Amino acid sequence: MARNGFAEFLVARRAELRPADIGMPAGGRRRTPGLRREEVAVRAGVSADYLARLEQGRDTNPSMSVVDALADALLLAGAQRDHFTMLALTSGNEYRCPGSESPDEQLADSMRTILRALQPTPALVVGRRFDVLGWNPAWADFAAPLGLFDEADRPNLAWYIFMHPAAQRVLRDWSAAADHFVAALNRAKVRWPADDTLREMIAALQRSPEFAERWKPHRLGDDRSGVLAFDHPVHGAVDVPFETLDSDRDQSVMIWLTDKTAAQAPGLRLVEPRAVNE
Repeated sequence: MARNGFAEFLVARRAELRPADIGMPAGGRRRTPGLRREEVAVRAGVSADYLARLEQGRDTNPSMSVVDALADALLLAGAQRDHFTMLALTSGNEYRCPGSESPDEQLADSMRTILRALQPTPALVVGRRFDVLGWNPAWADFAAPLGLFDEADRPNLAWYIFMHPAAQRVLRDWSAAADHFVAALNRAKVRWPADDTLREMIAALQRSPEFAERWKPHRLGDDRSGVLAFDHPVHGAVDVPFETLDSDRDQSVMIWLTDKTAAQAPGLRLVEPRAVNE
């Protein structure tokens, strides 16, 4: 049986920790790195057999009290703990109803209104797989010379980063951009576990050695904001801070603030996306 995301995380996190992390002496040699299953089970107050079933994906419905106890045992906090909890909530549904959550995404009318209102600030709307569903003229003017419209009527940001020959040339810190979209795809995979099209796209991206090297299930990072540093064919060296605002339609507005000082001005910073219709 294939491991689900929750099981993968359990195994990976146990391997990361060392006895000293939980106040234990290092002791003798261990056959494998990390904590023993029995050590985590004792800390969480569950049996080693039950933890084995969770790690093997044979039990996909842990109670929230067990999830919390395991999070404590594995020293999870902040974003890692939130991610762990989300994996637990979705672990039983990852492969249910194949294809039922792979919609043909269309730009919502409310998003069109937002894009018009944001002009002349470059803005775009992305779907759950980072297809660009809509944009305003300011973003099109900035993005077209980068090659984002070369290969498809509907650009895809993640595909562009790893598969377009121009990406490594026009992005001065391509590695940071690549890390950002790996983290974003990880988050999307957890949020929409039954989206076959998303899984197929991730599998196709793994043909890129740079993507395959970075792709570690449940790799976390700040994928809501950041800076894209371009050697732009028209504008030259320009740093573009961006912010992402999620909606309740599985679509997100990305705003590119092409003036770094403007991004720090009062009133132009967006609220934290987790607080808005997550």
